[in-house]
Amino acid sequence: MSAFALEVADLWAGYEPDLPILRGASIRAAAGEIVVLLGPNGAGKSTLVKAIAGLVAISAGRTSLDGAEITHLPAHLMVRHGLAYVPQTDNVFVAMTVDENLRLAAFAGAGAERRARTESVYALFSELAAQRRRPAGHLSGGQRQMLAIGRALMVRPRVLILDEPSAGLSPRLVETVFAKLAEIRAGGIAILLVEQNARAALAIGDRAYVLVEGRERHEGPAASLWHDPEVARLYLGGLAAGDSESTP
Repeated sequence: MSAFALEVADLWAGYEPDLPILRGASIRAAAGEIVVLLGPNGAGKSTLVKAIAGLVAISAGRTSLDGAEITHLPAHLMVRHGLAYVPQTDNVFVAMTVDENLRLAAFAGAGAERRARTESVYALFSELAAQRRRPAGHLSGGQRQMLAIGRALMVRPRVLILDEPSAGLSPRLVETVFAKLAEIRAGGIAILLVEQNARAALAIGDRAYVLVEGRERHEGPAASLWHDPEVARLYLGGLAAGDSESTP
């Protein structure tokens, strides 16, 4: 078995056959590790996680989970291999209740197992437990994001991928959601986190990659990257990390 839960090697992918967005991207994430993926707009961050999840065609390279190749696995089979992906938008069924959203996500399990998984999500996200009969469309932005993450956890993933989970949330709710990600990491799940809120993401991350023009250009411990001049050059367009713009 590989030392890494998720391995991406020299990945080329895009939405048009002759117009690749990813140009040889390589990243790794170990079990119990939060890996942050940063980069300027258009760098290919969302394309990378969608390609890993089977939603964007891969023309070259390799992706694997615990050493088993999943490069060209259809998106609907990724869950069975231990990968859960939470997109930035349209990540819950708004007409269904919180409880229905969670139970649907664990459709393959036996009744007792589904109930146990549901209660474990409610234990993690106590705000959802109080809203279990409420339609997801009536939840606040933070509650909806918690539900989206909870749905992903219902499949007991080994790798959890999140695309911009802080989008549209207040600073307080960002702090709450990210604190929950730290709890999830403690359970041994590898988390790949795409974020524009670099400061908040690096505060909880273990390692980080900076993606530029479709490939990783810099990697390092998350705690030190915020003040890394190479990150300022590649990601912030030359703005010093200590300057006034705190959330690039």
